Parts: sequence; structure tokens; C-alpha cells
Amino acid sequence: MCPWFDSWRRHCIKALASLMLGLFVSKVFSKAGQFRKSTGVFDHKHVFYFYFRVIKPISYILLCLISFQGFSQFSDEQQHQIDSLNTIIASPNSHDTSLAGSYVALSEILYISNIDTLKSLCEKTSLIAEKSLLKNNSEIVKKSLKTSLSGALNNIGYVYRNQGKIKEALAYHGRSLKIREEIGGKSGIANSLNNIGVIYSDQGQVKEALAYFSRSLKIREEIGDKKGIATCLNNIGFQHKSQGQLKEALAYYSRSLKIREEIGDKKGIATCLNNIGFIYDDQGQLKEALAYHSRSLKIYEEIGYKSGIALALNSMGNILNKQGDLKKTLIYGLKSLTISQEIGSPKRIREASILLSRVYGKLGKGMKALEMYKLHITMKDSLNNEATQKASIQRQSKYEYEKQKVLDDAAHDKQLAVEHEQQQRQKVISYSAGGGLALILGFLLFVFNRLKITRKQKEAIAAQKQEIENTHEQLAEHHQEISDSITYAERLQSAILPSFEEVDKYIPNNFILFQPKDVVSGDFYWFENVNGISYVAAADCTGHGVPGALVSVVCSNALNRCVNEFKLTEPSQILDKTRELVIATFAKSGANVKDGMDIAICAINGTKMTYAGANNPLWIVRDTALLSDIQKKERDTYLGDKVSLIEYKATRQSVGLNEVMKPFEQQDIELHKEDTVYLFSDGYADQFGGPKGKKLMYKSFKKLLLDLVDTPLNEQSERIITDFNTWKGDLEQVDDVVVIGFRV
Repeated sequence: MCPWFDSWRRHCIKALASLMLGLFVSKVFSKAGQFRKSTGVFDHKHVFYFYFRVIKPISYILLCLISFQGFSQFSDEQQHQIDSLNTIIASPNSHDTSLAGSYVALSEILYISNIDTLKSLCEKTSLIAEKSLLKNNSEIVKKSLKTSLSGALNNIGYVYRNQGKIKEALAYHGRSLKIREEIGGKSGIANSLNNIGVIYSDQGQVKEALAYFSRSLKIREEIGDKKGIATCLNNIGFQHKSQGQLKEALAYYSRSLKIREEIGDKKGIATCLNNIGFIYDDQGQLKEALAYHSRSLKIYEEIGYKSGIALALNSMGNILNKQGDLKKTLIYGLKSLTISQEIGSPKRIREASILLSRVYGKLGKGMKALEMYKLHITMKDSLNNEATQKASIQRQSKYEYEKQKVLDDAAHDKQLAVEHEQQQRQKVISYSAGGGLALILGFLLFVFNRLKITRKQKEAIAAQKQEIENTHEQLAEHHQEISDSITYAERLQSAILPSFEEVDKYIPNNFILFQPKDVVSGDFYWFENVNGISYVAAADCTGHGVPGALVSVVCSNALNRCVNEFKLTEPSQILDKTRELVIATFAKSGANVKDGMDIAICAINGTKMTYAGANNPLWIVRDTALLSDIQKKERDTYLGDKVSLIEYKATRQSVGLNEVMKPFEQQDIELHKEDTVYLFSDGYADQFGGPKGKKLMYKSFKKLLLDLVDTPLNEQSERIITDFNTWKGDLEQVDDVVVIGFRV
């Protein structure tokens, strides 16, 4: 349905609803007024009459209107179920067990279209069930109420997980599991175990997640729950994928897809298709991956599942980005971000914003790229807040503790006790001989007490509010100062970095990977073309963030002066003069400043290249058959069967103030056809990560570059940064990263 028509339809419905309610309520009040005028009586019976003849029908009308507006996407069978459940809810004769069960059943039909509806209906279920459990002694009734209550708690837990509120999600799933174990419902137990497993999976705790999924799968196989079996198989497949076991993951996903197609589970089918698409993407089969994600998107749109739509759009955008279709990538990324912001999902917003940041960067829109990157970091912090998520996982890492924590919730018990006391008091008053007087006195006492409590609460809240406002103002001032500083540094650094278009003009076959640790970077890349000679450099200045960025401005300016003002052509001479200029600049402060940079710089003139380095080497990947005998025997050559990597050593000193100052050395290099040249900083090899939290190291970096020999240069940067992020995992990036690769 087109947006304008849908908007027009909603406004018409709202207008019709207002008219119907206005006419209905005015009619009822008119009748009530006539009745009172004629009889002069309006006792408690008429209160009940007003409730059952006014409030209940109004609620029913609202439910019907809401149904008409939002349920058009459902099948005839589902619509029939919705109508039946609304009838039960609206009926004045419905028992609490029927009401609670109806609210849960209705929520589980409606949640796909609106997750807020799920939470609202389940909270109503919880309230009805908890109150009814206090006054019912029948075991049959209690079991029915507990079944509805456990379902409601489970669904609320699902909502909180979707919102990234891990602590709350675990609490509700734990309460649900406890109740389900009490009543012995195997299907419910399996469902709760699976949901707890999903939370552990979201936190990257594969071992714990697999344990819960396996327990859930066993129960579901015992009872023949095909839909549940498919869910568990899919979740187990995801754990294998997270460990890089793609073959095993694909097998589990395929089993899950087959079952879901058998039972017609559209949402489950879409989920499996999307997951299989991820497998093909990881295997480099982009065409197949795009086809699976496209099928998934179509189904998500059919059922109106917005979170799934956002995920599928973003997945397709990532593949299109790898294929170099930036226009389509931007369209899909923006659609995904819009939907993610509509549903308020931090996870989906994070996924869409990092994709858009990369696309805007490639399109040369630096400010847009930075804006999206900041949004990505904000959402990442929201999802990975150690104070809420990791601590919560640790506190509830054992299953028995999860159950006990919920049961010992003091606030929950106190609320139930207060409600029970109120019910008992009302019962005594109603059976007392002096019920009327006692009711008035009790009401006055209650009002007085509530006023007293409310006054104290307002005073406490006002004091807390003032304190929070003062703290907020201070934080806002500090944040603004920091933000202004970073913005200024980012502006300066953007000004010194050459455009990708300028580099492409002289060296068409290249890539530049630039990933700061923070918004701004101490690393930078540099390029100049003077008189037909191209100068390329990858530099690593002292520090990172704002201090590093300011040092990079000084060093970049010195390099520009060397080739444009002093007309130097040899890389070694450029480094000698740059060192002189950098030292002179920092000497103006009067302090013994040792800031400077490590750098690899080369001058390219046709197939002839001259290299000089300050601590940073230069690598060339070359056909092994083209190596000389001397090169094959050199310790700095990483030999391979097809291609080899030759390392050209740098002078062991930085461009800055050193205890011993010596001239920089340079090397003349004759380039061969298909030679690939790499310049880089130490940020890539120094990153901590992997299973044991160790450094990546240069040996792994060399192996990766040799593996990429047949990969086009415009795709190599994506592979390099993907492997980098995979190695890093959840650990913090320790340094800025810059990698340059080119062929002449």
C-alpha cells in the first residue's frame, strides 16, 4: 500500500472513531441523566450499569477500530481468531482465566506488526493473573493463570531483548522459566530455555548459549514440536557460524529451513534464508548471498516484520557495497536506517549506520561519513554497556541463580502484599455492620496517608531532579568542549588528506584503508605528484586521537614543503628535511619535544621506484619466478609457491628528535608487471584479539596479503578490514590503522 493512501486511511479511521465514540457516549450519558432525573436515585447498581454499559462497550469499540486499522495484513483464519479474542476481552462475563489467556493469545498474533502492542497486552495479562492468583484456591484455575502469566513474562522478556535491555530481559525470562517448571509445561520450558540461550548468544558466550539451545532442542524433539525444533536448529547453526564453522552452520540452517517450509512458518523461513545468505557472503559467493537476502526481504515485507526488513535491507546493502554499486548501497542503507529508527532498535541502527559511514566515505562525503560513524559508536555503546550487559550476564550465568533472583525480588513481593491487604480490608468493610461509616473513615485515612507519602516523594524527587539537572549541565558543558575540540581536529585532518580521486588520477589501481582508533587519527596517508613523479607515503605520528591528529598536521605540512617549496625529489632527502622542519617547529615551545613520526615513503616514475623509511618498511608481493637467487636466500623474503613477499627495511629511527641523528637511507627498486606494493603503519599488526587476546603480528599480515594476490585491489581493503575486525572481536581498537596498496 502506498504511503499517502495509508496515511489517508488512518486519518479517516481516527475521525470515524471520534464520531462514533462521541455519539455513543453522549447517548449513554443522556439516558443516565434522564434516569436519574426521573427517579432521583443513582446508587451502586447504577455504577455497575455505567461500567458494563459504557466502559466495556467503549473498550470493545476501540479494540475493533484498532483491529480494523492494523490487522488487514492477517489471514482470514488469524482475523477470525483476533475477532474471537476481542469478543472475550470485551465481554462483561469473561472470567479472569479467559481474559488472561485471551490477552496472551492476542499479543502473540499482533507482535509482528507492532512490538509495543505485545508488551502492552502482556502487561495487562500479568496484572490480571497475579491478582487472580491471590484469591483463587482451585489448582486447575491456578495452573491456567500461571500458564498465561508465564507466557506474558516470556513475551515481555522478548521485547526487552529486542530493545537491548539485557538485564530486564533475563529477569523476565527467568521468572517465566520458573513458573513453567512449576506447572510442568514442556513446550513452555523449551521456549524459555531457547530465549535465555539467545541472550547468551547476543553476548558472544557460545558455550553457554549452546548448552541452553541443546536442552531446548532435546525437549522439543521429545514432544514433536517442529516449529521449536527448527528454531533451535537455526540458533545452533548461528553459534557454529560465529566460530567460523561455516559448513556445520549451513547444515543446521538448511535443516531448519526444510522444517519451516513444511509447516509454513513464514517468519522462520525468512530468518533461515537471511542466515544462509550470510554464509554465502562469508564464502565470497556474493551473487548467491544477494539472492537469499532478497527472498528473505520479500517475505519480511509480506508479514510486516520491520526488524527483519531492516536486517535484510542492510545485508543486501553490504553485498552491493562489496560489488561496488554505491548508489544502490546508499538506497538500501538509508531504508534500513529509517525503519530501524522507527522501531527503536539499537542493534539495527548500529548495523545500518556503519554501512552508511563506509559508503559516504567512498563517495567522498566526509561529514556524512563521520555523522554515521558517531551514530554507530553511540549504538555500539548502548548495546555493549559493560555496566548493564556483561555484569548482568555474570550475575546470572548459572541457571539456578537466574530462577532464585527473580523469586527474591523484594519490590515484586511487596506490591503483591499491598494488593492482598487492600482486598482483605475491602472484604471486611463490606461485611461490617457499620460499613458506610467505616468506608468513609478508611477513605479519609488512606487519603491523608497518601498525601503525606506523596508530599515526601515530591520533595525527594524535586531534590533529585535538581541534582540531576546540575550534573547534566556540567556534563553538557564538558561534552561540548570536547566535541568542539574533536570537530576542529577532524576538520584540520580532513584538510591535509588527499582525495581518493587525486590518487586515482595518477595511480588508478590502488586502495587506501584508513581507520582511526577515534574520530581523528595520528596516522595519515600522503600523496603528491610533481613533474610526473608520484610520491606516496603511509605515516604514523606520535599518539592518536586529537594529540596525534595535531602532530599529523605538522608532519604533513613539512612533507608538502619538502617537495613543493624546497623541490626535493629523493625520498631520503625528503625525510632528512622533514625531520629538520618538524624539530624546528616543536622547538618553538621551548621544551625538549620528541614528537614525530614513523613513515614509509616512495617515489614512483614509471617502473622505477625509490623507497626510504623511518622505522616503517615497504613490502612488495611478486611472482616467485621473477625473484633473483639472492632475493630467494634473503631472510627478509617470505617465500611462497606462486608469489612471494619481499620486505625492504627502513632506517631504525623516527622523523623527529633522536639521541643519534643519522641520514635516512634509500633503496632503488625496479618494479615488475603485476607487482603489488604495500605501505602501512603498525596499527594493523599490533591489534589484540583472537581466541587468546594476543597481537595479530606481521607474520599473519604477510600471509593475508599473499592470500589476496588474485583479489582485485578495490576489494582487498574490504577483506583486510573484515579480517581485522574479526580478529579484534569485542576488544577495543588499540591504535590507528592505515594501509596503502597499489600496482603501476
